[in-house]
Amino acid sequence: MTLSLFEEAAPRPLAEVLRPQRLEDVIGQEHLLGPEGPIGRMVKGKRLSSFILWGPPGSGKTTIARLVARGLGFEFVQLSAVLSGVADLRKVVETARQLRTGSGRQTAVFVDELHRFNRTTQDALLPHVEDGTIVLIGATTENPSFSMVAALLSRAKVYTLRRLEKADLGRLLERAEAHAGRRLPLDAQAREALTEMADGDGRYLLGLVEELLTLPPGPDLDLEALAQTVQKRAPVYDKAQEEHYNLLSCFHKSLRGSDVNAAMYWAARMMTGGEDPGTIFRRLACCASEDVGMADPQAMPQVIAAWTAFERVGWPEGRLFMAQAIAYVATAPKSNAAYSAFNAALALAQKTGSLAPPKHILNAPTKLMKELGYHAGYRYDHDYPDAYAGQEFFPDELAGDHRPDLYQPNERGFEREVKKRLDYWARLKADRAFD
Repeated sequence: MTLSLFEEAAPRPLAEVLRPQRLEDVIGQEHLLGPEGPIGRMVKGKRLSSFILWGPPGSGKTTIARLVARGLGFEFVQLSAVLSGVADLRKVVETARQLRTGSGRQTAVFVDELHRFNRTTQDALLPHVEDGTIVLIGATTENPSFSMVAALLSRAKVYTLRRLEKADLGRLLERAEAHAGRRLPLDAQAREALTEMADGDGRYLLGLVEELLTLPPGPDLDLEALAQTVQKRAPVYDKAQEEHYNLLSCFHKSLRGSDVNAAMYWAARMMTGGEDPGTIFRRLACCASEDVGMADPQAMPQVIAAWTAFERVGWPEGRLFMAQAIAYVATAPKSNAAYSAFNAALALAQKTGSLAPPKHILNAPTKLMKELGYHAGYRYDHDYPDAYAGQEFFPDELAGDHRPDLYQPNERGFEREVKKRLDYWARLKADRAFD
């Protein structure tokens, strides 16, 4: 078969080339894979039951799943919870059922980023795991206790992978050098710094190594030269580090600035980088209150409805609801008047301390309280025209000329109507002033 020019120019990534072919070659997870480890014992006993691998990126989850399943003679099928849904799962289950009926061979289904499956999709796995149609091997970077349904956790053991330590990463460097047939062009300090930059992620380390192996012959790089050389290799997005907060900031500011296109882009950047959709919806909810507020009170219900729909349907169909929520919040009229008013109220409450409330708005359930004047002079608003009596609710020290004007609505969107109401009640209050 003749390869295309593109295929010839696209060699496999180094991380794939160096992927271990035997369990004993997997680095850093001896507590699981060794003779006394739970997975090691499982392989030795030639039995495979469902399990979930919980660990950081680049710690070997996919490799372990593949080697265990194939080593025990199982058909191995890999799915991504980011890209797959219930329909994909049904196809895999049906194929597994036919294989089991026809040849007696079982199927191990590896689901990467299993926590990204919503509860409905996770529930859809249960009967097929339970009846043995498939053996589930899940991989997740999130705590399974919080991200997975209890029924699924009860049917699959959870094994925790460790981040690769400095010594483990050193062994990985040696393997890469042996494969390349030459040492990396680094002095001792730069070599140590390279492993630190990987932050326990073997796959990322091999990406850095791949970049260094393309350098022309020359003197060894020191720390400064290494930083300049591999800086463009920094992770595009790491939801646990600075870039996570940077992209969230870009997203929120785009929403606040009514730039729907930029907001869509930054949300897409986060989703393709593996962000939890809940993080994006939480930011949408915050923006719907902080920046849209009373200018469009429907922004918050829109976000919550979209969030609920997303959790019920999951990805990829759930992007419909995420897109609608983003479009609504970004294009809604903006006002932070309510947010600013409450901040001012918090500051005022802290400053004024425990001022006594006016007695006329306090209930008087006892005779003593009535004698002390509690509830005396209270005016039931519904007894007055427009259901408004115009009485004072602030403590005496903040009433009258000292009354604070905390909430100042803008002339934008629905808040324009709110401002009209406040102005109307202010006029009635002046007409119905009580001593």
